[in-house]
Amino acid sequence: MRRDIGTHTRVPQVRSEIQQPPEPDFSLSLSEWERQRTRIRRRATLLQISSRFDQGENLQTTAWQGSLCPMIRLVAFLFSMALASAQSYSPVAEAPPAIAREFRGAWIASIYNLDWPSAPGLSASSQQAELRGILDKLNALKMNAVIFQVRPQCDAVYASNIEPWSASLTGTMGRSPGYDPLSFCIKEAHARGIEVHAWFNPFRALANSSAPVASNHITRILPQITKKYGSMTWCDPASEQTRDRALAVILDVVKRYDIDGVHLDDYFYPYPTGNLTFPDGKSPAQRRAYVDGFVASLYASVKNQKSYVRVGISPFGIWRPGVPAGIEAGLDGFEQLAGDSRKWLKNGWLDYLAPQLYWRISPQKQSFPLLLDWWRQQGSRPVWPGIATARIGGSEDKRSASEITNQIDLSRKIGKNWNGHIHWSAKSLVRNQGGIATKLASTYTQPAAIPPMPWLSSKAPSAPGVSASVKGDSTIITCTPDRSTAKFAIQAKISGSWRTVKIAPSSSASITIPKATTIAVTAFDRFGNASAPKVLGLR
Repeated sequence: MRRDIGTHTRVPQVRSEIQQPPEPDFSLSLSEWERQRTRIRRRATLLQISSRFDQGENLQTTAWQGSLCPMIRLVAFLFSMALASAQSYSPVAEAPPAIAREFRGAWIASIYNLDWPSAPGLSASSQQAELRGILDKLNALKMNAVIFQVRPQCDAVYASNIEPWSASLTGTMGRSPGYDPLSFCIKEAHARGIEVHAWFNPFRALANSSAPVASNHITRILPQITKKYGSMTWCDPASEQTRDRALAVILDVVKRYDIDGVHLDDYFYPYPTGNLTFPDGKSPAQRRAYVDGFVASLYASVKNQKSYVRVGISPFGIWRPGVPAGIEAGLDGFEQLAGDSRKWLKNGWLDYLAPQLYWRISPQKQSFPLLLDWWRQQGSRPVWPGIATARIGGSEDKRSASEITNQIDLSRKIGKNWNGHIHWSAKSLVRNQGGIATKLASTYTQPAAIPPMPWLSSKAPSAPGVSASVKGDSTIITCTPDRSTAKFAIQAKISGSWRTVKIAPSSSASITIPKATTIAVTAFDRFGNASAPKVLGLR
């Protein structure tokens, strides 16, 4: 009867597949690798059973077999195999290579539904599924930060007692989407080892003045501090109420949410429209003074509340036309947008500057490397350029995906500060525009840790408690963090080569990686400080 067992005829194929188990494929995600491992283990079990049949163990004729239930013998056999294969790790005197440090970010814009959600009025579950999809893609690309827009136009993509719900969510300003998007984003991103920087527009009231607004929108409750400019409505930065309200909104989020950063864009004053003049009666120098005061106050206030929360600003990419020599621009951000971003960088009123360097490497009049080199000489804080991934294949300059990867390569070579860059925007990566996501696989070869902030803290967390064991073709790692630990970086030596295989939140109960001969676990705190690695090798 046993000859009718369907698996018996598959033994030669199964045996050939597992006699030479495949080397771990680092191009696979961990979930894909887990599925491959499970298939191979199931086939191995079938081979063990069939091999015993081949050796003549006839269940009907062997006397001692007849005295035991075949199922019990099978369970005992598998249990003994598991015990025989169990291996554990102990400390070893080996130094792993340094972990790569790079800020790899992407903007997620909610205004006009540019990146997320894809349309107003989607159900909560659909919005959440879309956001998970974005985060899954960024995680698969080995990126580590999102710049998530939470205040597009004096509204809120989170639960606020100060401002109304954003119309980008439901189609109606003030209507709840039925959940808290910022809270959801933080939970999902942190589970993937991704930072969340909450992105605010401090002074734009309405991108379209004719749009319907909620009863508690600033144009209803404080119309005296708003001014119309072309088709937009703006909160006047010259008004102390404008600045105080923007600061209160930002600090409310810093206090209530577990964000990793606060991010402002370039909209301090509106971009020029025709021959229109912003109707405040102020000079460019006066306007710069208002913005400078706001930026300095914001930085001090955020640090007073949660010192580890990074403050970043993304200004227009050219400080002034003609600076550095040979640079041309049709806009003077210093005069027309009141953005003295060089001063903010020099004075240390931010933790990173992300100038929007949306131009190509050549020609020289708006050269990406020429501008980046100049910016990185203007202060001691990191400069992480914004790069225009969205322009791949577009009408503006018809750039290829190689332009973007070449810019990333240049950003790793120019200047002496910590590396980093931010993609405009996430949608281009998710839809693999021009093959950019495919090419980035060769650019982001291993996970990278967020750079540190030594100007705020240089106290390293304690080395984590680590234990590990082998289960099949996997290594199972358990880490015990100290109170300051936010993340773990896992390095593994497999087939004689070290790689960083995962950066995981400190809340991870256990971490599964391909079987390694040696592992190293490093703890990171919220400032980006790293512990000494805890290194274990197979006994």
